[in-house]
Amino acid sequence: MSAHVLLVDDEISIRQSLSGILEDEGYQISSVEDGHKALAMLDDESFDIVLLDIWMPGIDGIEVLKRIKQSSPQLPVIMISGHGNIETAVKATRLGATDFIEKPLDLQKILISIENTLKLSRLEQENRILKERQYARMELTGNSASIIKINEQISRVAPTNAWVLITGENGTGKELVARSLHIKSNRKNASFVDVNCAAIPEELIESELFGHEKGAFTGAATQKRGKFDMADNGTLFLDEIADMSLATQAKILRILQEQRFERLGGNKTINVDVRVLAATNKDLEQEISDGRFRKDLFYRLNVIPIHVPPLRERIEDIPSLIEDFLNEFAKKGGMKRKTIEPDAVKLLKHHTWPGNVRELKNYLERLVIMTTKNIITVDDIDLRTSIKTDSGQNELINIQDWKEAKLFFEKSYLKKWLDDCNGNISKASELIGIERSNLHKKLKTYGLID
Repeated sequence: MSAHVLLVDDEISIRQSLSGILEDEGYQISSVEDGHKALAMLDDESFDIVLLDIWMPGIDGIEVLKRIKQSSPQLPVIMISGHGNIETAVKATRLGATDFIEKPLDLQKILISIENTLKLSRLEQENRILKERQYARMELTGNSASIIKINEQISRVAPTNAWVLITGENGTGKELVARSLHIKSNRKNASFVDVNCAAIPEELIESELFGHEKGAFTGAATQKRGKFDMADNGTLFLDEIADMSLATQAKILRILQEQRFERLGGNKTINVDVRVLAATNKDLEQEISDGRFRKDLFYRLNVIPIHVPPLRERIEDIPSLIEDFLNEFAKKGGMKRKTIEPDAVKLLKHHTWPGNVRELKNYLERLVIMTTKNIITVDDIDLRTSIKTDSGQNELINIQDWKEAKLFFEKSYLKKWLDDCNGNISKASELIGIERSNLHKKLKTYGLID
């Protein structure tokens, strides 16, 4: 489909000649003689590019450009003028014009400018689409009350510069929360720099965070920018923040408060504008009580707390997660998408998933790779991996009698659900899908209740 061009110029000769040439090049042309008509037409029709004269009766091209950028910021505009000067060209560019062409018009230059502008516009549109798809993937998957609440918190907090402390067990999706906060923020076009504080040796963490000058220590052959420097105007994600030593915590606190630092071996002060997000799988209040975490750093980081619950507390999200992962594996592996039967999904919902979402994803990937059929069934799932005693030993494999194995499984299964529901039999019966009276009878039979 040919690009639709809006030509705005008060000189009829220019409108006629330019329209004819552009139509010969395959463009669809609409032309008007003043800014008011141009704005009215933009309200009614869709255009790919605007050629806009500056000096016109009524409202001039600069004012029209301002209004276009307010209502349609992505619409490219090329300014044309018979009274061009540097000041006007600079002003138009700052307001969002993609090019500035002087009269008398060089038709070849006009054609090249339109072609280049449309190419750039298409690339920007494709980039926006890719980002939108990426942003969609950054939503925490699920319809449980806890996930809906977290996604609402992210949407509310992301546009601000407030610092966020994300807590939760390993594998729950803390980094996903951090990335979602970044890409929904006003800093989304700047860097998201993540630092795994637990993975960096203590003697190197200052160099990683603050950078160093050449010769600052043995092996520092060149200057190195630190993570704070790299995150300037963007977001710094400090993962596993509780694994820093108290000495490093003190230095971090000073830099967080002042937003300036010096590289190791240097004396030049570097000022930064960084939004900090932190995450931990530890109870920081307990860490403070035990003397392993600074109270002042906790209060500085904990402006907005977001807690990501373990998967066992939101089992209703498992079917949605499974579907997401199956789609992802099919796209990533270039293979036909596999499906999973409902009974297999139910079975996966009964596992406690101590490794949370990460463990579920890894297990599903294993099923997709190792299952030769296109449908994953109950038979493909090893129940023994789902039943563990409190000591962590799998007792089921030591049972040789089939009837005894079934009883063992049923007792372990019912105990798991009763524990997950904090002893609430009505809730357990609803989640399992059996009558409460029947469940109550079985629980008494197994000695799980009095």
